[in-house]
Amino acid sequence: MDLGDAVPLSASFPLPFRVLFLIGLGILGWATNLHGLHLLGIDAGSALELHPGRAFLPTNSSSPRAFSSPRVSYMPVYRLFAGYATWCLAGWSFFRLATRSNTMLVDTFKYIPALSSLGVLTSLICPFELCQKRERDLFLQSAARCLFSSMDNPVYFSDVVFADVFTSFAKVLGDVWLSLCMLLPGGSLLSPPLLNGLSQWILPTLMSLPYIIRFRQCLIEHWSPTNTSKRPFLNALKYASSFPVIFLSAAQRIVVLELAEVKGELVTREPWHGEHPLFRLWLLAAAVNSLYSFWWDLTNDWGLNLLKLRFAESRSNPRPLVLPSLHSKASSIAGSSDAHIITQSHTSSSHQVLGGAIYRHQSYPYGLRPVLLYPLLVYPLVIFFNLVLRMTWSIKLSSHLHSQSEGSALMLWLEVAEVLRRWMWVFIRVEWEVVKNAQHKSQITSIRTAPEEVELMPSNRSDPMDDD
Repeated sequence: MDLGDAVPLSASFPLPFRVLFLIGLGILGWATNLHGLHLLGIDAGSALELHPGRAFLPTNSSSPRAFSSPRVSYMPVYRLFAGYATWCLAGWSFFRLATRSNTMLVDTFKYIPALSSLGVLTSLICPFELCQKRERDLFLQSAARCLFSSMDNPVYFSDVVFADVFTSFAKVLGDVWLSLCMLLPGGSLLSPPLLNGLSQWILPTLMSLPYIIRFRQCLIEHWSPTNTSKRPFLNALKYASSFPVIFLSAAQRIVVLELAEVKGELVTREPWHGEHPLFRLWLLAAAVNSLYSFWWDLTNDWGLNLLKLRFAESRSNPRPLVLPSLHSKASSIAGSSDAHIITQSHTSSSHQVLGGAIYRHQSYPYGLRPVLLYPLLVYPLVIFFNLVLRMTWSIKLSSHLHSQSEGSALMLWLEVAEVLRRWMWVFIRVEWEVVKNAQHKSQITSIRTAPEEVELMPSNRSDPMDDD
């Protein structure tokens, strides 16, 4: 895509509206995550909640009565998205009617995306009972807990999911800063601002914030007195591997300046500078980050055996499993030594895992795991898409590429792809947490005992399912 495409997209869909669009896509993705998990028989609200009195992700009410119907976990988020989308669509429509893609009028009417963004921010912090206040408050509480919680506090699963989703919006966070610069006097919606001196480091610093949060959470887990695993430390290394990608990308300005002295100004339009050591170092950092993150997704976040280093040990005979009750009634999956695929036994609850199964250790599909709560076809598809989209992840963290394609559709589609990848990731991540909690409970509870709600344990507990 050439630079000629930059002006039309910047005129018809400027960066501030793209930021609002991606945020709305994230809200819709979270609502469909909760809805889809419910349809598949997994109560995301129970998996993500903490005990009463603590803040948790905006999934359901803190009132005990709220758990009587799973619809309360996702319907408020759908309503929040509907109000958000209506507001943003109205603002974008007014902007299009006012400018009619005329580049001479774009900056004249840039107050329209400014007012649209200001309205979203005002609604987020509004103290009145408007626009799903409870969901907004829980979102702010979760963000505050991730940012400012004490190093002595345990890290809960809801915090981990919240912060991991936040990492997928690292580029969006940088776009917020660029949008602010565009909307201020002297800025233009038609081109990104020129960042020189110390200001050139603001963008990579903002993009690093989500990874700093997760890095800090991993260190809290690692330093916890109850932790006996190397897993939090290795997880911290994964997030630390994103920092070289981000800041080496910001340093590519040095590469361009040095090469321009030798080859002339035309080199500034070229994306490839393989002859420079800083560029090669950035490529190495991007490859390490992407591959390490992909391995971690499969092995630790999803519990799959495809890339496990100690594969033979991971295929031990699974213990009988009792899943936590789904919604208000109990559903269980019991083991059987005679069946090739161990079937599910359900109580009167209408909610059940569709297509899931527990396999004997001799027969479960290669590279997966004994307990699968989704249809078998889901796993290879998700693995494939995760690999492809992980390879683009480091591109989104590379601010030096943004200046060359900020007005093009390429970067927008890469950001949409990352939101899609995280949307798929949440399904398997929550499933694996439910399975781990159920297996942990099965060690201390007889299989004939009536299943109870499994209280979410802090993620820094020493989990026997984790490899050291």
